[in-house]
Amino acid sequence: MVGQQNKRWRWGIIGCGNVTEVKSGPAYQQTPGFALQGVMRRNLALAQDYAQRHQVPLFFADADELIQHPEIDAVYIATPPDSHRDYALRVAEAGKPCCIEKPLAPSYRDSQAIVSAFSQAKLPLFVAYYRRSLPRFAKVRALLQQGAIGQARHLHWQLCKPPSEQDISGDYNWRTDKEIAAGGYFDDLASHGLDLFAWLLGDYAEVQGVVANQQGLYSAWDAVSACWRHYGGVTGSASWNFASYRRQDRVWIEGSAGNLSFSIFDEAPISLETSQGVQHIEIANPRHIQQYHVQAMATQLAGGTAHPSNGQSALHTSWVMDRILRDI
Repeated sequence: MVGQQNKRWRWGIIGCGNVTEVKSGPAYQQTPGFALQGVMRRNLALAQDYAQRHQVPLFFADADELIQHPEIDAVYIATPPDSHRDYALRVAEAGKPCCIEKPLAPSYRDSQAIVSAFSQAKLPLFVAYYRRSLPRFAKVRALLQQGAIGQARHLHWQLCKPPSEQDISGDYNWRTDKEIAAGGYFDDLASHGLDLFAWLLGDYAEVQGVVANQQGLYSAWDAVSACWRHYGGVTGSASWNFASYRRQDRVWIEGSAGNLSFSIFDEAPISLETSQGVQHIEIANPRHIQQYHVQAMATQLAGGTAHPSNGQSALHTSWVMDRILRDI
């Protein structure tokens, strides 16, 4: 699709739930060249409530009505992962650009189907791995490229947290339903870091993982560990445990002349340690966390720089996740 510099892209959201309230929805309204024109939820009253609170002109209870509506130029799919493939194929058939929440789909096979459909239709496909667009992680990438720690040797990520009250209560949560997200919180959270590491260090060449359900509180896995090698030779490892007594979120990248450490989710500084000492670099995230991600979509659609998170990059992340969960 040829970039259109002066076009005003009218977006529709399928699934205007929690993630769209602050993280993403307002970014579509505040980005020059974009407008949030319509929203859809299966419950029409909730769709109308969202539309009224956010001053969105159109609201729907049927996804096809939104997708086919002449005032909707592009679609953002913000539903649970098990519905991404179905909605995405309908958007591709309608001939409209699309952004899909991460992970792209619950499986590598479904992700392939989505990417193939948009590729064949020659339509832009974006995926909401928005950390690739955040200034904080752009700084980490720049430090690596500048050789601030020499040659990167190994990355390790530790992410753990205790079970939540909802987990303990047994109340339904789609994020821990194996039919929707086999990896549980791993699917929802680990995908962000795994995708980011490919952007920082290059694509993965080899990946292995082990999984367990240590608590028995829900059907999905609650403990996942992995190791891998990037094509450039950097090795990696990670442990995600959602049955621990404390919360921790920290990444360490060891290099030949120093190390970098940072958090994927927490508002914490980047730490750079070399023979010269330790430097802490503070870079705040925007209030609407997808702001830079959405702006980057607008840039590409206007004919500018390609977005860093597209169907192909997200497909690779889906492959990595399936390798860890031993699904392929």
